[in-house]
Amino acid sequence: MNWSTLTRPIRATVVAGLALCVLAAMPAHAQQAPSPAVDWSQLRPQQRELLQKYQGNWSQLTPERQAALAKGSDRWLSMSPEQRGQAKDRFEHWKALSPDQRQQIRERYRNFQKLPPEQQQHVRENFQRFRQLPPAQRQRLREQWRQMTPEQRKALRDRAHATHKALPRHNPGG
Repeated sequence: MNWSTLTRPIRATVVAGLALCVLAAMPAHAQQAPSPAVDWSQLRPQQRELLQKYQGNWSQLTPERQAALAKGSDRWLSMSPEQRGQAKDRFEHWKALSPDQRQQIRERYRNFQKLPPEQQQHVRENFQRFRQLPPAQRQRLREQWRQMTPEQRKALRDRAHATHKALPRHNPGG
């Protein structure tokens, strides 16, 4: 199977899926505005238990780091055991990446954040379609992507973008 035999929606899904696969490894606490300091006593008991290794130097952490840790502990505590296992797996994958790979992922994430909301939504939808494919098909598509030249990848992205723009919009309210 080669790229020319894949349907456009599948090719678009592959491109978006690959981009978002690496985004899943990103820390989810990217913040825009400075955060106020979080006093240790403001944390709920479950949060303090989860963050106890930071207790001794909590006051030396930046307010942004305190807020990120507090928010992360809230998210962790709200997860199911299955979600926690998936988060642990993603973190282990992130730790195994080289500094260069992490930097590339951060850059891709920043680029994703710069996209208009409609394009971000399109990427998310394509990623979900990609994830619903059977694992063997996802692997084949990843391998095909890796074998493409940068020019072929750009051409595929451009075609996917053009196809998305040409699709009729669903307007449930009108």
